[in-house]
Amino acid sequence: MSDRFLRRPAVEEETGLSRSAIYRMMLEGEFPRPIRIGKQAVAWRQSAIEQWKSSRPVAGD
Repeated sequence: MSDRFLRRPAVEEETGLSRSAIYRMMLEGEFPRPIRIGKQAVAWRQSAIEQWKSSRPVAGD
């Protein structure tokens, strides 16, 4: 199974986080870092985002 690359708008939609929240959490070590896919382009591996989501607490737990 190949891993898809998600650009930032897709990551925002997938996680419900804003751009600033994503970058703040990356600086704090609480969110996966993207990989470079071009000279000025980065993306996140979908598997890394899925793993991050599954590690988050669920409301009511």
